[in-house]
Amino acid sequence: MPSENNTPQEDSAFVTWTSDADKQSAFQQASGAVESYDGVKTSASRRTFLDIDSNISVRPGHSREDYYKFRASESLPRDQKEIIKACMNAYDRVGIIKNVIDLMGDFASQGVQLVHPNKKIERFYRKWFTKVRGRERSERFLNILYRCGNVVVKRRTARITSKFQESLSKAADLTPKEDRVRRREVPWVYDFLNPMSVEVLGDELALFAGKPKFALKVSDMIKKMVKNPNSQHRGLVSSLPAEIKEAINSGQKYIELDEDKTSVYYYKKDDWSLWAHPMIYAILDDIIMLEKMKLADMSALDGAISNIRLWTLGSLDHKILPTKAGINKLRNILASNFGGGTMDLVWGPEIDFKESATQVYRFLGSEKYTPVLNSVYAGLGIPPTLTGVAGNSGGFSNNFVSLKTLVERLEYGRAILTEFWKDEVEKVQKAMGFRLPAQLHFDHISLSDEAAEKNLLVQLADRDVISVETLTERFGEIPEIEKIRVNREARDRGKKKMPPKASPYHDPQHKESLEKIALTKDMFAPEDLGLPPSSKPPVEENAPENVQVEDNNEPVGRPEDGRPKFSKDKQKRKQKRVLPVRNAGMDFVNLTMWANNAQKDISDILNPALLSYYKKKTARSLTRKEQKELEYIKLGVLCNLTPYSEITPELVNDIMQNGGVVASEISDTCKSLSVEFVDRYGRQPAMDDIRQFQSSAYAIHQL
Repeated sequence: MPSENNTPQEDSAFVTWTSDADKQSAFQQASGAVESYDGVKTSASRRTFLDIDSNISVRPGHSREDYYKFRASESLPRDQKEIIKACMNAYDRVGIIKNVIDLMGDFASQGVQLVHPNKKIERFYRKWFTKVRGRERSERFLNILYRCGNVVVKRRTARITSKFQESLSKAADLTPKEDRVRRREVPWVYDFLNPMSVEVLGDELALFAGKPKFALKVSDMIKKMVKNPNSQHRGLVSSLPAEIKEAINSGQKYIELDEDKTSVYYYKKDDWSLWAHPMIYAILDDIIMLEKMKLADMSALDGAISNIRLWTLGSLDHKILPTKAGINKLRNILASNFGGGTMDLVWGPEIDFKESATQVYRFLGSEKYTPVLNSVYAGLGIPPTLTGVAGNSGGFSNNFVSLKTLVERLEYGRAILTEFWKDEVEKVQKAMGFRLPAQLHFDHISLSDEAAEKNLLVQLADRDVISVETLTERFGEIPEIEKIRVNREARDRGKKKMPPKASPYHDPQHKESLEKIALTKDMFAPEDLGLPPSSKPPVEENAPENVQVEDNNEPVGRPEDGRPKFSKDKQKRKQKRVLPVRNAGMDFVNLTMWANNAQKDISDILNPALLSYYKKKTARSLTRKEQKELEYIKLGVLCNLTPYSEITPELVNDIMQNGGVVASEISDTCKSLSVEFVDRYGRQPAMDDIRQFQSSAYAIHQL
């Protein structure tokens, strides 16, 4: 037992012992301080499969379902509406998703415009497109398509009068009067409905029947505001259509949408699904992991300066144990220093202090984000080379495939948008009675060198492959305005108000160039152009009379040099016979026209007899073989006619009795003309074309 001197008091900080006999009593008294020791208690539970057989135990698996069982907020949704809601929340909360979706929507809708071959109708379409906010609606359409995968569009119409149509064609700024008349009724306002508020009536049965109908879900708040409106809501409730107010007052949960004014478009929806899965759904796991990493960094930052300090009272080596009073005394001293700074503590040799060093800086790094960000960008179709977060870009092939995926997704979105606007433009066309609908035009999606592409466009315009108007639009300018400006500058240059245009295609010194050419051709003298006269002696045009030509029978010079200069004729020349000039072109035209008329006269004479021979009533009832025989017989008669002769039944009969053979030269010429016609026009010649070939061949061989 401990001695009296060593007997501890209730307020003493330590208890000691001097012998082994006192040790048991000292430890028993020190055990009363156990409740004063504080620490962090952790517990974990797991499924165990112990002793399922003799001395055999199985460690349980840990699947994704087990993980989500204790973390319901991190589990992936399974219901389609919940999937759409989760993707919409990811767009609203995650900056990467929002930026990429916005970028894809802006990029895919870039340069959307309506074009039409008729300029007046095109102005009408473009003004209508501006009135319905076509560019903004196109961007919202693509944004919702990429974000939710489902786009529900409800259109509101307006009646266009003839006067207002004319004002639209003149690009005036007016507002139409809304009307329910279907004639001249065009879409005027487009509203995108929240897919979470739209339901498919009949669910799976609607898909089975192949006629899904959509209805707008009425929330409890809207029911309350319609049934019991206050002073602020009373005016809005009165503006609602009567059928909607009646449906809400009757307690209907869904209001069916008008099929004629509602359109639904999907992003790669399966036929057996009610709704399409958004493309963000495939990366929801990565998004949740990214958010957890951000939370872990926030927690680590909160504890970055929370080091652990270990205060040890007593010493087993020196046979000193702390009591409850001593531990509480130290705790109170430490707790009183809550203001921070250095604290001076006076204590005996029985105290010890240790402080841990934090390693949180090793966790707060960007390396752990790289795999997750790469997965997110890859799921969205963004190549690593465009993000700048990938340490290893993956090579040219992987980058090309990723870039191709991005472009294909943009093109797919444009295809769905084109389908939407095509339906709307056809409604406008039918309502207004236009012959042709307008076409939707986009800017070309180019991720290559923009300067090289524009240079190519300029070269195509120089070669008349594309129009100057298209070139101006591709450069982002308005063709009508630029045309006016170009004409104005041309007038100013003509009035010498602007300097001449200088470029490889415009000579600023055009007049001087012409004068230079004229001087080199001796068409003008230098003094005629205001230049000093030339010092070069003029060349005599006539040979001098005193030049003596030697009478030498030997040839001088080479034979190919021709007649020597200034030589005279040794004998009198033969008188030239001047014949009247014959205009072969006019003769060919006149003879061709006569041959055309001759073929008509021959047809009038031979057709009744040959139709009677073939036992047909009209020439249309002849077979192709019979038509060829008929045309060959008439060509034989034409080949044996004398030009400009009178065609009579007796003359045709005489030619038929003599055989009416077709000249081989004329037949070959007809075949050559037919082949040239096919090469030039890309189609087979009609019967009128063949007869024209025959007349031309006859005229060629008669001249």
